[in-house]
Amino acid sequence: MISDSSDLYGSWYQKIPKVELHIHLEGAIPIDALWEIVRKYKNEHSVSSIEELGQKFVFRDFSQFIETWTWKNKFLREYDDFAYISEYVARDLLSQNIKYVEMFYSPSEFTVHGLEIQKLTESIRLGLSRVPEIEIALIADLVRDFGPEREMITLERIYEVKDSGVIGIGIGGSEREFPPQVFEQVFKRAREFGFKTNAHAGEAAGRESIWGAIDTLKVDRIGHGTRAFEDNRLLEYLAVHSFPLEMCPVSNIRTGVVHSIIDHPITDYYKRGMKVTVNTDDPTMFNTSLAYEFQRLVEKCGFSKADICRLILNGIEASWLAEDQKQNYIDDFVNNKFWNEL
Repeated sequence: MISDSSDLYGSWYQKIPKVELHIHLEGAIPIDALWEIVRKYKNEHSVSSIEELGQKFVFRDFSQFIETWTWKNKFLREYDDFAYISEYVARDLLSQNIKYVEMFYSPSEFTVHGLEIQKLTESIRLGLSRVPEIEIALIADLVRDFGPEREMITLERIYEVKDSGVIGIGIGGSEREFPPQVFEQVFKRAREFGFKTNAHAGEAAGRESIWGAIDTLKVDRIGHGTRAFEDNRLLEYLAVHSFPLEMCPVSNIRTGVVHSIIDHPITDYYKRGMKVTVNTDDPTMFNTSLAYEFQRLVEKCGFSKADICRLILNGIEASWLAEDQKQNYIDDFVNNKFWNEL
């Protein structure tokens, strides 16, 4: 999977149990499974080999990433496509010793193909149910670009299938162009429906986006939060309140949000005692894995393996599991035979 870190297979980073709180279904499709989907619509795709498909996932900046994301999604057209990719994403995560996942999916992006949000959600759960060895909860990611009126309708349709394991509502899309404040009523309604909430913030836009997500949307977690360093008061707030950040270091490098891993603010945030978690965002598109993320933090940023264990426990603590479930995972992890091989 990771072309520049093949030594990770069988490594401590691979063997330890892990959790993931910020991963997009559509960006995590294993490359061979994605190639099969592309081939299914063979008369309409613009790549001729799996190697050429892989080359599509090299980005000069965040805008090109969004363009490629949109290109890729046009091949997901039928309910069976979503059941198929969900199963293969789950199998891939299980092979990495990831035990618990809270996974984004973006249902409103696929209504252009005539897909109903409720049936699409049920198709995803069908695929995930084929891999019962891993627990995967769903977060429906609304799209800023579609506006609050349309996404309020999306929210209502998601609520109808909440029992398909949808535990939260997020919001992504063009962060610079669509500030969080315009979605205040959507997120209020999401809380009334009993959903946990998240917003992508501090990735393509800065500190004002993070404050807006906290103060106006009243989210439970921030996706990324990379640019919180722009405001010392914000850093203090996040630390004092143990406000969870779903950080995605390699993603931020691939999209040009930061220049390199040593420039990534996660090291400073961790030293400040902030509640940071490590995630992959779109692992296939960014050629990464949790094992690779952790390895880079140790080799390039001065993290110890004990720090990596702490980051993993942060993920459990920041999850939307019930408290007794969190404790069960913590007990299982710290008693895992690989946990203390530091």
